[in-house]
Amino acid sequence: MQQADWYFDFISPYAYLGLIRLGELPSDLEIAYRPVLFAGLLNHWEQKGPAEIPPKRSWTYRSCTWWAARLGIPFCFPAAHPFNSLPYLRLAMAAGGTAHAVRKIFDALWTTGADPSDARQVTALARSLGVDPEELSRREIKDALKMATEHAIGRGVFGVPTLDVGGELFWGADATDFVKAFLADPGILSTTEMQRLAALPVGAARLPL
Repeated sequence: MQQADWYFDFISPYAYLGLIRLGELPSDLEIAYRPVLFAGLLNHWEQKGPAEIPPKRSWTYRSCTWWAARLGIPFCFPAAHPFNSLPYLRLAMAAGGTAHAVRKIFDALWTTGADPSDARQVTALARSLGVDPEELSRREIKDALKMATEHAIGRGVFGVPTLDVGGELFWGADATDFVKAFLADPGILSTTEMQRLAALPVGAARLPL
């Protein structure tokens, strides 16, 4: 059975859509769910998130809503976005990072329109997953999330969702078809053109403002 790591943050609507689309992948692909802090990735790679650029924020919200409807995926933006995803990431880790726990948390955030900042939602989710809410404030859980994010950065992960299959990274919910093609024929990343792209020189660089 082939294995893969799926890096995600609950803050991302694309990660929710990507989670659902994992069901399109072959059943013999064993996926490990890896919560990471998206803000940590952004800080490391010196990027802004889509919601931090007003026109891109509007586009992202419309695009995800339209795409989910087209795919027939239940979808509803939470009461406020972006939101603090740390409690939910820590909950996923405390719950063992299982597919069941990850799906349940995503559903609570991306299908109900609820307020993610409502501590009662975190508490209810934790208890429904058999986790003592007090566990989320334990230093071990906080450190584990920090280390997981640092590990993802070390792997070259720059955004969420990202699927690591055999050391190859596939970023975005829209990379699902690319992943399926790679699983069917890993040689697609070893063609002459793909090798040329790996060594493509930089022709110009943006000057500092």
